[in-house]
Amino acid sequence: MRIIAVDDERLALEALVSSIVKAVPDAAVHGFRDPAEAMDFLRSHICDVAFLDIRMRGISGLELARRIKELHGSTNIVFVTGYSEYALDAFRVYASDYLLKPPTPGTVAQALQQLRTPIVPEPKHRIRFQCFGDFDAFADGKALTFHRGKAKELLAYLVDRKGAGVTMGELSAVLWEEGPDTLSRQSNLRNLISDLRKTLCDVGAEGILLKTRNAIAIDADAVDCDYYDFLRHIPYAVNRYQGEYMSQYSWAELTAASIVSG
Repeated sequence: MRIIAVDDERLALEALVSSIVKAVPDAAVHGFRDPAEAMDFLRSHICDVAFLDIRMRGISGLELARRIKELHGSTNIVFVTGYSEYALDAFRVYASDYLLKPPTPGTVAQALQQLRTPIVPEPKHRIRFQCFGDFDAFADGKALTFHRGKAKELLAYLVDRKGAGVTMGELSAVLWEEGPDTLSRQSNLRNLISDLRKTLCDVGAEGILLKTRNAIAIDADAVDCDYYDFLRHIPYAVNRYQGEYMSQYSWAELTAASIVSG
């Protein structure tokens, strides 16, 4: 995440930058006392969030916000000021939030959780799972192709288990909700696992599937996943959740209920 902070008062800028760094230690934070220098920086860098003082010499924060939006429409604007009468004007330029001075790490973190344009972090891994809404799986940004729908559901359940090992008996009970665990069903399950392994192998990702003699799991540390990021309270994932979790699978209702209650 890249963030800029602009305030023409040195002490106010230092306090703002300090609060931002404490709220998001992993972010790249750039502070500017001169709005013109901030604009020069933005002409060669994409910025996720701009924290702007409203009252500055030469150009107001409101005008600076308009110029930033013209240059990069996806940049989120958060105003930081000591004057609450500017609130209406602030939201007219599609600001994400309006903080009164002095900002704290807590108020900064809260503002970052309700951005108009959620920030999606750069992918860390080649494989990404989407759990909110319908479940889907991607390799290098392209949706995986499954030859059997049950193979995709099998993968979804492993993702839901967050790396915990799942026995063949548990998988059989989840994928086929009724009826005994027959030899035919066990054969079908082995075929599904083989199909899933082939799908992952075709994109060079077979290593994310961990199998022991009696259980199978996903290597949760080797994939990106909106649900996992939600559990880590990463803002984009918190914003993305709209009440639906793997909505095509009835067994996912238990996890969906735990998200709501937790």
